[in-house]
Amino acid sequence: MAIGIEASLASVDPHVAGLVNRAGELQGTTLALIPSVNHSSSAVRQAVGSVLDHSYSEGYPGKRYYQGQEVPDAVERLAIERAKELFGVPHVNVQPLSGSPANMAVYSGLLSGGENRGKIMGLDLPSGGHLTHGAKASLSSRFFDAVPYGTDPEGWIDYDGLEERAQAERPDIIVAGTTAYSRRLDWERFREIADKSRALLMADVSHIAGLIAGGAYPSPVEYVDIMTTTTHKTLRGPRGAMIMVTERGLNKDDLMGEKIDRAVFPGMQGGPHINTIAGIAVALHEAAQPEFKTYAKQVVSNAEVLAAELRELGIQLVTGGTDSHLFLIDLRNNNGITGNTVAEGFERAGIIVNRNAVPHDEAPAYYPSGIRVGTPAITSRGMGEKEMLQIADWMSDMIHGFAGRKDRLGIDRKGERNGSNRREIANVRLVEDVRAGVIDLCEHFPIPDSYIG
Repeated sequence: MAIGIEASLASVDPHVAGLVNRAGELQGTTLALIPSVNHSSSAVRQAVGSVLDHSYSEGYPGKRYYQGQEVPDAVERLAIERAKELFGVPHVNVQPLSGSPANMAVYSGLLSGGENRGKIMGLDLPSGGHLTHGAKASLSSRFFDAVPYGTDPEGWIDYDGLEERAQAERPDIIVAGTTAYSRRLDWERFREIADKSRALLMADVSHIAGLIAGGAYPSPVEYVDIMTTTTHKTLRGPRGAMIMVTERGLNKDDLMGEKIDRAVFPGMQGGPHINTIAGIAVALHEAAQPEFKTYAKQVVSNAEVLAAELRELGIQLVTGGTDSHLFLIDLRNNNGITGNTVAEGFERAGIIVNRNAVPHDEAPAYYPSGIRVGTPAITSRGMGEKEMLQIADWMSDMIHGFAGRKDRLGIDRKGERNGSNRREIANVRLVEDVRAGVIDLCEHFPIPDSYIG
């Protein structure tokens, strides 16, 4: 189902209206299997596109720098209270514009910076961590000292190695969070390691917040001091973020929430986007409904079934499977085909994934050896185990078909960096057949306008 627009946009700017309509058409006729992508409800989109976009509200509720804040204050307080109740935390900031500045606000609010930079420790990028967990390309490693922990050869987090390095490095903050790791995080073990090294423990649950809210993934709130999350992935809200401080965190420092708030504003941002905060409030309301628990559990079930069927069909998976909403396909045993070739070929068939490095990947970052697959968006459309089996068949057939054609063409891995070579490798008749099947499947499972009632 295409996502419609109001006629006024078409009359004012037909060019942009055409692009919006094209986006809706593509979303309605393709399968979004990127784990960070989801379909928000019409109610969320209405809040984000409302007149609240006109509000300018520097500061916090009751302490703004402008007049006319009756509604913005009410909106922000509502979002905060709903987040507190949903996640069971005493302090929430809903103003961060996205996950990256949310994480940076925690670091800058709680670490000294400057000459005494402070030290963070997070899962390294090739092992499934996020840029803001200390990657070299990120400001998180330019403004603060950053040391990584990693995974074992099979792709599982090496908790013993993490503990040993934390004892040696004595980080100020250990980040328990991932962006491309399929297994459940051991919150209790993270807590033990943080206590032994006298570090604060921060959970970045951007990918799994909706699963936590829906009871499909264990909550870290009992174990961590701070929790950050985006609001648009499994939580199915608009593109924003939240920072939460737990009882444990406030017991360590009763000013922790205030320090983080000051880091967000005035430290990093000006006026918050009240329209987005309204959309977050709507998404939190939706996540508190019984239907959302069913959804969250189905997301995990779909990922498990999809992963298991791919494995049965001879596709190699990092760690062999998943406990969450995503998994990584390791393509190295498929004639060394790149994630670029597979992701681009899949897109022609209407299956949207992203290329991704796999643990201990020796390939260049821009031409990695894997693809990342997730089930939040297709689950939002109502798909279940039966559809996962069909999607797995399509994906497996195309991967094997691409690998075989690459072998027949004699194109080596370096040659795959040429876009025309990748297109030629993926030029198999099967892609057209899958595209027809995807369109038919999408017609049976349109994108819903509402998730309540």
